[in-house]
Amino acid sequence: MNNNTVGIIKRVWNYCSVLRDDGVSYGDYVEQLTYLLFLKMADEQTKPPFNKPSIIPAGLGWQSLLEKKGAELEIHYRKILESLGKGKGMLGIIFRKSQNRIQDPAKLERLIRLINEETWLGMDIDVKGEIYEGLLQKNAEDTKSGAGQYFTPRELIKAMVEVMNPEPEMTICDPACGTGGFFLAAHKYISKHYKLDKDQKKFLKYNTFKGWEIVDNTARLCVMNLYLHGIGGDESPIIVADSLTTDPNERFDMVLTNPPFGKKSSVTIVNGKGKASKESIAYERQDFWATTSNKQLNFLQHVKTLLKINGKAAIVVPDNVLFEGGAGETVRKKLLHECDVHTLLRLPTGIFYAQGVKANVLFFEKKSASEKPWTKKLWIYDLRTNMHFTLKQNSLKYEHLQDFIKCYNPKNRLNRKETDRFKAFTYDKLIQRDKVNLDIFWLRDESLEDIDNLPAPDILASEIAQNLKSALEQFRSVEEKLKEA
Repeated sequence: MNNNTVGIIKRVWNYCSVLRDDGVSYGDYVEQLTYLLFLKMADEQTKPPFNKPSIIPAGLGWQSLLEKKGAELEIHYRKILESLGKGKGMLGIIFRKSQNRIQDPAKLERLIRLINEETWLGMDIDVKGEIYEGLLQKNAEDTKSGAGQYFTPRELIKAMVEVMNPEPEMTICDPACGTGGFFLAAHKYISKHYKLDKDQKKFLKYNTFKGWEIVDNTARLCVMNLYLHGIGGDESPIIVADSLTTDPNERFDMVLTNPPFGKKSSVTIVNGKGKASKESIAYERQDFWATTSNKQLNFLQHVKTLLKINGKAAIVVPDNVLFEGGAGETVRKKLLHECDVHTLLRLPTGIFYAQGVKANVLFFEKKSASEKPWTKKLWIYDLRTNMHFTLKQNSLKYEHLQDFIKCYNPKNRLNRKETDRFKAFTYDKLIQRDKVNLDIFWLRDESLEDIDNLPAPDILASEIAQNLKSALEQFRSVEEKLKEA
């Protein structure tokens, strides 16, 4: 980021500390910024050199906020949010279920003045994008808010996009798009690596990306993020819905996704006495190989459905997807047979805001029906053994993924060579493993032999907690099966 960008982020972000005294969280603050930024830029579009008709109804635009003060301003702001939330397209999603969280009119007025001092549309797209991404990053770092759960490390996203090599006029989907990180990285990659003609630029802006996001607030941040990066038009590329409930009957050239962590899919049920409880739900879909309440297994099956024949997918999955029996075994068998499951990246711990997560990236291509299995070899890259990262002191950098990118060999992945961290396993060997278990490691863990190589205490504590959690889940699974028997 250049100094100007950093300066604007600092100014805009520092004001949050003033509002926190009033109980406005980081997430609420970014949300209010989103509403106000959109109104400001919509206003700028009506002036030279743009001179576009306003997409905001008369009397509800930016200028109307500048004309009011005190309680009158607060009441009018609430009216704007309520009215625009009934709109359609991008406008409707940004203001959907919107509420004013800044109850002090003087502080709301100060925030409006802060935003009014900048000419946002006059900024370079990259600068606007960096400012907003910087705010989302800071929001994700506030672990108390839980915002980090939908924030995939941008270095990992960049590496995933690089090996997937998206091309002009491809359609790209993310069925759990969070704040849109995969879309932004793919957009940047295509813009940088190809000389696009007018039609290709238009396709990239309006037709390349399609996403689903179940949480209103997150969808709002995503749409604004895309808008600031020059992606999408009046119609939003993001749908606010649970993408797992149904087959959308759309097929894509590429799926890039990091579905939410948390093993069970659940819905809140309120009984006659008003008591709410979470109940696990299993998605019964004809296009799924197995019916299960395991959210990650459902997303993996859903991604397979979303792909065109020869379409490519990269999906982040937790370890349980690689070893769980029952539905897990069924899904792995079918996936290896019906798709070319060619690469698995074992990720280190300490890189996600959800602590202790043990995750992987699975890369595969969907193929046409065949009696013979499409997977010939699964190449596994182990970036976990003897690798220790934390979110702040020793965070994952793009350089740490360079060797994986080199080994993946995106220009010709059929020409690969084994290394200490990169090994190939044939289909026959995989299918013979107990429960078709893909949870494979071969490197010696030095920390088990040398006390001097032990990771930091916080990493150890996090890994112990995750192992205990995983063991407890497996005991619960056994308990459920015994009850059913």
